[in-house]
Amino acid sequence: MPIPLNIVILAAGKGTRMHSDLPKVLHCLAGRTLLDHVLATARALKPAKLCVVYGCGGDALPKAIQGDDIAWALQARQLGTGHALQQALPHVDPKGVTLVLYGDVPLTRQDTLQRLLAQAGSDSMAVLTVTLSDPTGYGRIVRDTDGRVTRIVEQKDASDAEKKINEVNTGIIVAPTEKLARWLAQLSNDNAQGEYYLTDTLAMAVAEGVPVATSHPHHEWEVLGVNSKLQLAELERVYQRNYAEKLAGLGATIMDPARLDVRGELVCGRDVIIDVNCVFEGKVALGDHIRIGANCVLKNVNVAQGTQIQPFSHIEEARIGANCRIGPFARIRPGTALASDTHIGNFVEIKNSQIGSGSKVNHLSYVGDATVGSKVNIGAGTITCNYDGVNKYRTVIEDDVFIGSDTQLVAPVTVGRGATIGAGSTITRDAPAGELTISRVKQLTITGWRRPTKKK
Repeated sequence: MPIPLNIVILAAGKGTRMHSDLPKVLHCLAGRTLLDHVLATARALKPAKLCVVYGCGGDALPKAIQGDDIAWALQARQLGTGHALQQALPHVDPKGVTLVLYGDVPLTRQDTLQRLLAQAGSDSMAVLTVTLSDPTGYGRIVRDTDGRVTRIVEQKDASDAEKKINEVNTGIIVAPTEKLARWLAQLSNDNAQGEYYLTDTLAMAVAEGVPVATSHPHHEWEVLGVNSKLQLAELERVYQRNYAEKLAGLGATIMDPARLDVRGELVCGRDVIIDVNCVFEGKVALGDHIRIGANCVLKNVNVAQGTQIQPFSHIEEARIGANCRIGPFARIRPGTALASDTHIGNFVEIKNSQIGSGSKVNHLSYVGDATVGSKVNIGAGTITCNYDGVNKYRTVIEDDVFIGSDTQLVAPVTVGRGATIGAGSTITRDAPAGELTISRVKQLTITGWRRPTKKK
């Protein structure tokens, strides 16, 4: 029978160096909070019990982070990592093993933790360590002459010889829960920080003859924590570079991996090309042979194959059909669905509208709350007047309609199939199918009129 796995995430710290009123673990990396990243990795390990220790910021964490599987343990006073873990003990299975993670260390990989768990058991402890060229600030891993781990010494308590050790503690450990609870009860705060160190439990394990194994991540960035806004920015670039490499490995062309931002999930088909400074939020799916121009923002969008999105276009909560051409400087707002071969041009805004196959809205227009058929041409400067100040109404434009430039369609209104609307018209009533409808003031020329001049 497998040993139950408890995972405890320590997230009670204030994060003074962040210089922020927001608890440190609620700052975002790649569109998700630091704590959300850690929780996602923890859940992938399928723990029997999952507990988050919180403190600074009060109830901000439990209110911000959703999950019925999370037990919340309050550390009212921040007295060290050992003290924090004590607060979680009532929420875990004493017959299992406990893995300790940190809410401000967001990029630890699942396979790294699985290898660490494989080193521990009901009668052994395992510690994740890493070798750094500059170990300043980290607790050092002290080994005996046979290479066995004997203890962890914190930087402020280390001797000059110990400070030269390059193998350091990441803080991530796994240990038998019953033994861990007993060791935590024996902790002392007689140290330079006046805190109860979780790391002191390692020496207690050694004293009892409990084997202490070590495991190591493949990448140093997996164990880097966030203590400042600069470190947050540095980890952001690490995350984005990794994502760009993953996309490139699957066949996407990323013009510059250093200038890509994925703040959610991006799925690419074959021969997708993404230019610089593009931002993808939420869930974005790109079909085959799609090109995204520079400086585009896509949020919760599905784009079918062959579509070209020109630079500086913003698309949100929309479905884009195959072989469309969008932009530059186009804005597609929530609720919009573009059928295949649709053209949406520069400085055009589409909101909560359905645009049929082969239709074109190429210049300086607003189409909102509209149903537009196929092979419709909407001229420059056209506006669907969908809002009367209180309610919104729909405009229906049937197939094969031609809308002249600078037309206002005052909803609710329907333009029948094959109709033509003359340029400069304000349409307030339904326009019949197959006919020319025009609404203009009669053109007058006032002979002899002169422009006013300034009086001297």
